[in-house]
Amino acid sequence: MEAQEIIRKADAGEGLTVEEIKIYREAVKPVKHVYGKYGTLKRKYLEEKGIDWTIADLPTYLHGVDKQADELEETMRAKLARDERFTRTGNYIEDCRRLNEMQRLIEEEILHEIVYVA
Repeated sequence: MEAQEIIRKADAGEGLTVEEIKIYREAVKPVKHVYGKYGTLKRKYLEEKGIDWTIADLPTYLHGVDKQADELEETMRAKLARDERFTRTGNYIEDCRRLNEMQRLIEEEILHEIVYVA
């Protein structure tokens, strides 16, 4: 099958085989997409699992991952800020320790709930 036919098929939304996807990727100049921290981690995770090519619109999906992570971070930060463990004490070192712990908990939750899920 020639590259033009595969490009037409892909543009029409028809399914492509693995071989056709490889030909399509060679024929179409790739567009460089920039993702945030969590979108990049998700892309690497999907590549390692070998399933990144099964997602039809990967850039939109990865930008969505970044957006979900930002929303979860905001929600958790607001929730944890009310927790007594993370209130400010006036002691700089202790306050830094508490903020770092809060950030660690938030990041751990994002990685387990959004990034490292297939």
